[in-house]
Amino acid sequence: METIQTDVVVVGAGPGGYTVAFYTAVLGKKVILIEQEKRLGGVCLNRGCIPSKALLHIAKLIYETTEVGKCGVTFARPAIHLDQMRAWKDSILEKLGEGIANLAGRRSVQVITGRAVFEGPKALRVETLEGPRQIQFDKAIIATGSRAALPAMFDIKDSRVMTSTEALALQDIPKKLLVVGGGYIGMELGTVYAALGSEVTVAEALGGILLGADSDLVRLVHERASKIFKEIRVSAKVTQLKPLDEGIEVRMMTGGEEKREVYDRVLVSVGRTPNVQELGLEKTKVRADPKGFIQVDARQRTAEPDIYAIGDVTGGMMLAHKASKDAKTAVNSIVGEMTAKNEPLIPAVVFTDPELAWCGLTEVEAKAKNIPVQIVKFPWSASGRALTLERTDGATKLLIDPLTEKILGVGICGVGAGELISEGVLAVEMGLRAQDLARIVHPHPTLSETLMECAEMFYGHATHAYSRKRF
Repeated sequence: METIQTDVVVVGAGPGGYTVAFYTAVLGKKVILIEQEKRLGGVCLNRGCIPSKALLHIAKLIYETTEVGKCGVTFARPAIHLDQMRAWKDSILEKLGEGIANLAGRRSVQVITGRAVFEGPKALRVETLEGPRQIQFDKAIIATGSRAALPAMFDIKDSRVMTSTEALALQDIPKKLLVVGGGYIGMELGTVYAALGSEVTVAEALGGILLGADSDLVRLVHERASKIFKEIRVSAKVTQLKPLDEGIEVRMMTGGEEKREVYDRVLVSVGRTPNVQELGLEKTKVRADPKGFIQVDARQRTAEPDIYAIGDVTGGMMLAHKASKDAKTAVNSIVGEMTAKNEPLIPAVVFTDPELAWCGLTEVEAKAKNIPVQIVKFPWSASGRALTLERTDGATKLLIDPLTEKILGVGICGVGAGELISEGVLAVEMGLRAQDLARIVHPHPTLSETLMECAEMFYGHATHAYSRKRF
């Protein structure tokens, strides 16, 4: 068996894995990047954020062509060509995958395709098509990501029951689709299938959709989703799935009653689980919590001194950009550079229609932690740009410390919220005061100026929205 010595070995080539490999290589280390799949990019590129956003772009175009009728322009009903749509989506993934592979080569990162298993705290074995290889390393970084959870009660061995992975493959357009779970994955994919023509019902076991975000902003998403979905049910618990010739029989408790319905397909989106199986972690000191997520410290170090873990496999906010930040934290730790004492500020974006984004402190957290805040909210009905887009179903929200006037949190719901939130991240991360944001000139007419006017509302002098003077 061939043995290779390296400074750093990275297991998993998703956004966290290839970021850590590239960054480490730039700093002069010999790096090996191991990935089971032929195409690099991990879940995000192959079965997650990239394909879902491609399909959400199509959904957005369909909705826009339908709704522009009120502006005096009408289009014929769109014809959906699934084969062509799949090919277009897959071409994006292929281009991005090739780009990552090209960057790996240019940075002298050795890529090995195969399954990695730890043989101890300083070595692992890679099963490849050419045979096994042993990698001896100084440092290892686990970046194996996560996969869609499929609890036993939903795992009825029927292809008509899907996770996000199968849903993104666009096998067909079901006439009736049940989405189990009202989190961001369920709501995003429900939006896609509703645009393509499915009759979508969402069943969320808890008391609301998109829990974790502030309810006043979620309400805007809920209102629009209620128009494009057949129904959104909260406090609705699915109790049984049963395969029938005509579809999947679903039994659920909702409103104190049991419903029995038949759907063409069921999408289960109830969370994600870490990819830690068969990694050989038992041969190391690496420890996991009861749910299987690898435990790490503030520098991404596991209980095994020379093994680190980053991204989804460590739990918390399971986002690609969080994995990339973890990667840089881990590399800085390996090379001995100081890392920030405070936890990084990670923005969250839900790419529903309208989009929902937030960063820093939320109103829910402020109440739970008894943190005094003053909340100001600018309605997009007062935005000239939102009116020209026929999308006034949005709001920009600031949470401000009433004593220091520092911006503690930002929430945005509306078209392009995912692009707008970065200014909010900058404001919170840099400790800006509302006055700082209010005095920065924003171009008009844009949606970005809703951030400026929201800050102006704190002082009572927003141009396009009335608020009481603070002093």
